[in-house]
Amino acid sequence: MNTTKSITSNLTRRDFLKKSTIAMGSLGILGSMVNSCSLLKQTAQPNILIIVADDAGWKDVGYHDSEIQTPHIDKLIETGVELDQFYVFPTCSPTRASLLTGRYASRFGIAGPITMKSKQALPPDVLTLPELLRQNGYATAITGKWHLGLRPESGPRQYGFEYTYGYLHGQIDQYTHKYKNGDRSWHRNDKLIDEEGHATDLITNEAQKYITQLRDKSNPFFLYVAFSVPHYPVQEEEKWIKPYESIENESRRLFAASVAHMDDAIGQLIQTLEDENLRENTLVIFISDNGAQESWSPTFEYEMRHGPYDRLGDNGDLRDWKVSLYEGGIRVPAVVNWPAQLDPRKEKQMLHINDIYPTVASLAKAKITDELKLDGNNIWQTLKNGKNLKDRVLYLRTDNQIILRIGDWKLVHRVEISKDGKDELYNIAKDPFEKDNVIDAHPKIVEKLNTALKHHMAIDG
Repeated sequence: MNTTKSITSNLTRRDFLKKSTIAMGSLGILGSMVNSCSLLKQTAQPNILIIVADDAGWKDVGYHDSEIQTPHIDKLIETGVELDQFYVFPTCSPTRASLLTGRYASRFGIAGPITMKSKQALPPDVLTLPELLRQNGYATAITGKWHLGLRPESGPRQYGFEYTYGYLHGQIDQYTHKYKNGDRSWHRNDKLIDEEGHATDLITNEAQKYITQLRDKSNPFFLYVAFSVPHYPVQEEEKWIKPYESIENESRRLFAASVAHMDDAIGQLIQTLEDENLRENTLVIFISDNGAQESWSPTFEYEMRHGPYDRLGDNGDLRDWKVSLYEGGIRVPAVVNWPAQLDPRKEKQMLHINDIYPTVASLAKAKITDELKLDGNNIWQTLKNGKNLKDRVLYLRTDNQIILRIGDWKLVHRVEISKDGKDELYNIAKDPFEKDNVIDAHPKIVEKLNTALKHHMAIDG
């Protein structure tokens, strides 16, 4: 046996293994660096998923002790930042206008749902959130309800959405997808189409397809999923109705099934993000567009095939319903969820729909200029660590009411003079259910709120 050769061979082998280990380690470090760089690149511009329910009230979600089970929304709450005082407009079009512009909808003359008669649309020259994000490298898409222009020429593709799918009008039959007067509304890329299936399933499937196949995967995405439910007409399969057989009222039972169907769809969207390894770098926001509607009876809609519904949503102890500027119409379930960046907590400060635009824009590294005239604030540090927001103002306007809130004080002004000839003043912190009108006891506060009210009305023009 050649001992020298054997020793040399062993040394060579050890040297080889040592060098290989070093090399593999270096590759591992290099791989980690590459992954870190990729993660940094991803974190620099997160994906954004905004989910909007249509007419889901304060007590129509499980985490508010509803009889309706919403495990997927509840999971977002458990792992995210619950917004305990989040405000929107009391109807759909104004809320959606403010969401996409960061400005009060009254700045554009949008005080209620856009109708065929009004022929309104979002102004074509406004810089929407999707357009701003598109200019900053995002792929942008909507699946679901638009309601900011009822014709293809004023559809979402004209306002920064590269990919569009869903319906243009404010309400549709869940299966025919036609508007209440029979007009076609279902579209893809703003071109009217006909498809079969329940709107909840179609909206969800298209959103999943966008995440997994349709988008440009080299860019972060902004995806706006606007469900058609639980807005009437409520039409659900037996599998969604059966778990709620214990609810005696048939209308409420259908409504509950509709919410449960939507909640399941939200769970599918979150699972898709996880399956695509996108959850770590995706901000998810869930809100309702306004408070719940109490009931509905048709006069001509849908050829009288649906309704009447004597009981739909539930706003709990909050005062009043959809279309009203009392708390029941404007304070809605809401959550911001991004487990990689936000610890679970409840944020009790007053936040509102206009805050979403500047907050998302800042996370996307998009520049906000004074020319945008935003009415919202970047609330990221409030979401992150509870930063105090001083002198928060909320101004909402419909054709019948106007409110101005600063801090806990809320002034309710009726466009049509109330029976007692007076406006109303409430301290929301002490009186969240608006039972005690204290306007006569606080003249200086009323004067301050009225001054701010007139200022905002002047901006509206």
